[in-house]
Amino acid sequence: MSNINDFLSECEDSLAKSFKLVDETAFANFKRIHAAFQNNRVALRHFAGTTGYGYDDVGRETLCKIFAEIFGCEKAIFSPNIVSGTHAISIALFGILRPGDTLLSISGDIYDTLQSVVCGENIGSLKDFGVNFEQIELRENNFDVQAIENTLKSKNIKMVIIQRSRGYCSRAPLTIAQISEICAKIKSLSPGTIVFVDNCYGEFVDTKEPTHVGADLIAGSLIKNPGGGLAPTGGYIAGKEYLINLAAGRLTAPSIGTEVGSYQSGYQYFYQGLYQAPHTVAQAIKGGMLFSYALSELGLNTLPKANEPFHDIICSVVFKNAEQLIEFCQTIQYASPVDSYATPMPWDMPGYNEQVIMAAGCFVQGASIELSCDSPIKAPYTAYLQGGLSYEHAKLALAFCIEKLNLLK
Repeated sequence: MSNINDFLSECEDSLAKSFKLVDETAFANFKRIHAAFQNNRVALRHFAGTTGYGYDDVGRETLCKIFAEIFGCEKAIFSPNIVSGTHAISIALFGILRPGDTLLSISGDIYDTLQSVVCGENIGSLKDFGVNFEQIELRENNFDVQAIENTLKSKNIKMVIIQRSRGYCSRAPLTIAQISEICAKIKSLSPGTIVFVDNCYGEFVDTKEPTHVGADLIAGSLIKNPGGGLAPTGGYIAGKEYLINLAAGRLTAPSIGTEVGSYQSGYQYFYQGLYQAPHTVAQAIKGGMLFSYALSELGLNTLPKANEPFHDIICSVVFKNAEQLIEFCQTIQYASPVDSYATPMPWDMPGYNEQVIMAAGCFVQGASIELSCDSPIKAPYTAYLQGGLSYEHAKLALAFCIEKLNLLK
């Protein structure tokens, strides 16, 4: 193990400048969050839980105001009653789209768990309710501007959806600069078209969010980046007020929107997690950078490449075969603080087309802001590593992986 430690120390020296940039981004985001907490006069009373309908729940209402301020938008739903990122996106889609409307993905395939939401048959999908769906593939990891322009000019597109992160794809995540440019282009061609960004895994990776640069709507999960590793559940939807009101009608009922919604356990972990989210995200990014640099030095194909900036919290690692992929994921599990004795195996997971292996020894079940790793069992055999509450955990897990897979020869 001493040789591995020496090797990782050399990798860290090579990453010093990249780490410094990550810390600068975290500080910029932290200042914005700190100001939002002070501007909204957060007090101990905001942490108390409520029961029943949750009328006048000042903790819930203030969280929503803080989140909207942080993300530079008019209104937000920040709720433990949203169970996942897929649920948050689904709420927004069903709340806003109507029969005969067209939803256009301009980043290729939508994420696996959304495909049934949008295109399933006889299960209550958007397709079942008469909403049309089209998609335009990315070209060399960028938007196909000409195809988008042609479609917007020839068809009435109600909503454009962009998946910021990669999902189970080999492409790089989309950057804030790319999203900014395409938002401006879409609005110049079709001002009434709604731009909706699936923001999962991208929060606080940059100093701006999609809603700062022209997106009308974003959604994501609180057990990813914005929960800071402390939020025990939940999701968010943020953007233009009229869109949030429509989504709120789907979350509860059109007659009550965000006026109700209790959470007896209290909101301290949501406030505290959001407050420390920039630091936690920075830890995850630096851990991912170390994995990327070290494993590429050892001959594996990684994305992002060594010393490339991260635009989400995911590091992809390509293996030669399914056996090596599975062993890598299992080693991440063995290096976890929780359920380290468990051995994850590929299984038929709801919402996915292939068997999936998931390693996640987490304090919050399935929280992918904690160090975790998952992959569909198909070629190319790519592990999607994400999260890490601390850089130290990522470094230790990486050392285990190098030793277990005998990569440092």
